[in-house]
Amino acid sequence: MKVKVLLLALGCSMMSFGAYAQKGVDTGTPFGHGEDSVRCITNISLFVPYAKAGNYKDAVEFWKIAYNECPGAHKDIYLYGVRIMDWLIGNEKDPAKRDALINDLMTVYDKRVKYFGDDSKYGKDWIISRKAQDYLRLKGDNADEKLVYDWLKEVIDEKGNDMEALGVSLFMFASLKEMQNDPNLKGRYIQDYLKCSAILDAQIKAAEAANNEKDLKALTSFKTPIESAFAGSGAADCETLQNMYAPKVEAAKDNLSELKSIMALLRRVRCQDIEAFFAAGGYAYKLEPSADAAVGIAKQAAKNNDYDKAMQYFEEAANLETDAASKAEDYYFIAVICYEQKNLTKSRQYCLKAIETNPNYGAPYSLIGSMYVQSAKSIYPNDPVLTKAVYYAAIDKFEKAKQVDPSMTEEMNKSINIYRAYLPTAEEIFMHPDLEKGKTFKIGGWIGETVTIK
Repeated sequence: MKVKVLLLALGCSMMSFGAYAQKGVDTGTPFGHGEDSVRCITNISLFVPYAKAGNYKDAVEFWKIAYNECPGAHKDIYLYGVRIMDWLIGNEKDPAKRDALINDLMTVYDKRVKYFGDDSKYGKDWIISRKAQDYLRLKGDNADEKLVYDWLKEVIDEKGNDMEALGVSLFMFASLKEMQNDPNLKGRYIQDYLKCSAILDAQIKAAEAANNEKDLKALTSFKTPIESAFAGSGAADCETLQNMYAPKVEAAKDNLSELKSIMALLRRVRCQDIEAFFAAGGYAYKLEPSADAAVGIAKQAAKNNDYDKAMQYFEEAANLETDAASKAEDYYFIAVICYEQKNLTKSRQYCLKAIETNPNYGAPYSLIGSMYVQSAKSIYPNDPVLTKAVYYAAIDKFEKAKQVDPSMTEEMNKSINIYRAYLPTAEEIFMHPDLEKGKTFKIGGWIGETVTIK
């Protein structure tokens, strides 16, 4: 291999370029003049075969000469240059020297922008996106997100909808990190999200129009994490999202895919009680019945006090759901409507359906407990002691709620403490021996549950 490379270089060095020598970096020409142009071509001819073979050790010195003396000569200087620099960084054990090499790698990307940034396929946006990607990979937890943000913002502002999707994704990652470090940047993060979401939406629309499944899949893989990160960021409350998404819903009323994406996002952030969600659900349902669309219609009906319609569409949503947690939530919403209409028996039925569907769902247990508290006097209207005994059943439900869903612990403990204070006293139990500690007691009426006296 070395013999072939040296012979090739020797052949190049015999070419005549004139006596006057000047480097490409000095003249602004790709190769320079005279002997320096021969030196440039020679070193490119030497490093490329080594680098192609992964032999970066033998390539590095020849590459450095070409990189420093004729940086505009050929894209191979940068294509293989980043690989050579990555190899050097990987083999450097001294932290300070490693950081210096990472900075040198960033300069390699900057030089590529200077000399080849106008490339139609791998232009400035592509180059800076890879620069940011390598920086984040190599710096890890020590990365400065502001640097990444500034690098990518400049090129996003310049390229607009033509910005490379990887760069859009990395920019939003940096914007999120910046906002997490400084809550005062929340507004900027929302604006960045709107801008980047619009860029990806435009690119997705173009891919759909071109029937380009490969690009569509790639763009979706970038958009989905951005949407999920925004949904979980806490940056926008439901009022903000209403203002943000109302025009988006109207613009997408005939675009089922976009409507589904909007509803999924609003559902993740629990903003299902805003007009944007209702409208998206209505439009989507006309195009194709789905669980999210049915929930949107049901929520709007409930808001308008049309409870029969609300229960009908929540039931339909539950039948269409593929996710157990979402199905259970639909059943729970029906239970809440029944509770508000004073139909406690039916409300409990749907609570139990929700629990059966998702055993780790605490809210239905809490609602059943509240029903028992509300019913206590009607179960035993003529016996205030037995009325208090109903609270044993309610407390059991509150205990179960926090057991299956620890996030409800604080809320349930408050309810438990309130109603524990109203349990029968020792004097009252003396007159009701069936309520002695350790005994079981069956509560009458529609409740019909057996509790253990504690």
